[in-house]
Amino acid sequence: MPSVIALDAMGSDRAPKPEIEGAIHAARSYGVRVLLVGPEATLKSELERHPSASRLPIEIVHASEVITMEDKAVQAVRAKRDSSMRVGLRLVRERRASGFVTAGNTGAAMAAAKMVLGALAGVDRPALAAVLPTSLGTAAILLDVGANVDCKPHNLEQFAVMGEIYFRAIFGHPVSHGRSGFGSAKGPRVGLLSIGEEETKGNELTRESFHLLKRLPLNFVGNVEGRDLFNGHVDVIVADGFVGNVALKSSEGAARLIRTVLKESLKATITSQVGYMLSRSAFADFKKRVDHTEYGGAPLLGVRGVCIITHGSSNANAIKNAVRVAAEISKKKINQSIEQGLAAIRPAEAEAEVVPAH
Repeated sequence: MPSVIALDAMGSDRAPKPEIEGAIHAARSYGVRVLLVGPEATLKSELERHPSASRLPIEIVHASEVITMEDKAVQAVRAKRDSSMRVGLRLVRERRASGFVTAGNTGAAMAAAKMVLGALAGVDRPALAAVLPTSLGTAAILLDVGANVDCKPHNLEQFAVMGEIYFRAIFGHPVSHGRSGFGSAKGPRVGLLSIGEEETKGNELTRESFHLLKRLPLNFVGNVEGRDLFNGHVDVIVADGFVGNVALKSSEGAARLIRTVLKESLKATITSQVGYMLSRSAFADFKKRVDHTEYGGAPLLGVRGVCIITHGSSNANAIKNAVRVAAEISKKKINQSIEQGLAAIRPAEAEAEVVPAH
């Protein structure tokens, strides 16, 4: 049975054009059923520009309100109860959809997801997890990338657990639960983003978090630095939302710079143009590997349902891949694994809090 994904059709900067084009590509390429959520008349008018869409599993679910990028997140979520964002998340809560995708206001999406879906047992704060390409041709996960600007050490501890389980599920590592915990010494390598590899480096948050992550039943490799985001030496990178978001946006900007410089250089001389013609497939592969639209947005880990948040500037390709990721995650039953993983560390936390009698 195909996955059913609810798509906020009014979220992006150029909505609903990218959302509808992305939905058409996703339905055609992956066989998913897409529920376009937004003002029915607006969506119907845009859909009519694509006659082939009438033969695809795409439906419109009416929502009379839209949360904009300028809206204050929490107030907008509470006031606009019939917004495309809230209606889409209700479809997930009511099990009419197996996942939700939005390119809308990130703060509002997170607030709405927590309000409508609720948090998983053991999760204090959900986290956004972004997939990064590495120089080894593999991928790494960075979390949190913006859901929580201010964090406590135990938040980063939970991010590590959720990120490790998500990595296992998405990239084929078996998730095992038992008396020894949810991870293993041979599992995904988990690192804590800091300003130096030494245990004493970093601020108070990273130093305290280091000790919490060190006692978790996972393959913690210690502190990692910014250069380790893309060298393939670590699989899961843990950070607070402020640092993680800056790292993510910086890397996306660097990727755009490299593409622009390469393009200009290749047009500079006849020789370089000939070289480009002979190496077009290699350059196409490079562009695909560093293009963030290929990775489909970031899942909000820790809520009771699948919620994917992608860029407001998303194009149709980004929307298509966000729908793909939502469908994949819904089939992996990651939330169940996260709850079991967090339950496994709670006894250890309780034991660590016991003060021995003198």
